Amino acid sequence: MELPLVVGVDGSEPSLRAVDWAADEAALRGVPLRLVYASLWERYEGAALTTGLGRSSEQVLADNIVEAAAKRAHRREADVKISTEVLPEEPVAGLLREGHTAFALVLGSRGRGGIAEMLLGSVSLAVAARATCPVIVLRGSHDHQAKQSDMRGRVVVGIGEELESSAAVCFAFQEAAERRVPLEAVRAWRCPGSETTDHPLMAGEPARLHEERAAAALDAALRDAPTGVELRRRTAEGPARKVLLDTSADAALLVVGALRHHGYFGLQLGRVAHAVLHHSACPVAVVPRRA
Repeated sequence: MELPLVVGVDGSEPSLRAVDWAADEAALRGVPLRLVYASLWERYEGAALTTGLGRSSEQVLADNIVEAAAKRAHRREADVKISTEVLPEEPVAGLLREGHTAFALVLGSRGRGGIAEMLLGSVSLAVAARATCPVIVLRGSHDHQAKQSDMRGRVVVGIGEELESSAAVCFAFQEAAERRVPLEAVRAWRCPGSETTDHPLMAGEPARLHEERAAAALDAALRDAPTGVELRRRTAEGPARKVLLDTSADAALLVVGALRHHGYFGLQLGRVAHAVLHHSACPVAVVPRRA
């Protein structure tokens, strides 16, 4: 059975942009699209409204939201198989459960206007930090309309620790191959202040060693790279979060890894993934891997 691409919808403009993006992605990969709305309306309005008095106003709203999202997705990609679901449960729990049988989850940024539009909603953050499947959060400016051309830019993958990066690298290669675009693998490096020197014979030596280590880590992460994708390797000096955020300015998709520790139920995101989810200029894919 083909795993679907699941989109969390709530009627907001960010979630509608996520529907557009996900419809394009589903068409690209040839997978079904599943549109999900989750809300605890039954708890607050009571089950009696759904049995004795007809559907509640919240249920009617939920049905209208998923129906409108389905029509929007069909207009954008008529050949994609689309299904919808209204879940009477808390959004984070519902989406995490959907993720167990999904190829990936797609979510919008839930901020509203001005500075809030630049930040990440609590649902998107919680799902990205706990899901067992890749989570793609539609970052970018508030007027970003997820045009078809956005699929044609390069894919960027941040290379961190090897265990953390392996699943992210595989996902990034798949994305680049499906889109037929280059993949840029980036490893950031920094030279500790204690190793710098003003001696003319030693100038640049500590920095060179750290850059060489970064290049070696990049090679190790890409040693099993498949063929058929134009691969660009780059090391860059600076904090990893700044390097990746700078790179996101002209990328179509930024991919980062996240470790999931068995038995731990809190948010499981590293500092770099957390930073790019909040401030990236392009969509971000967080790809989990069990430690």
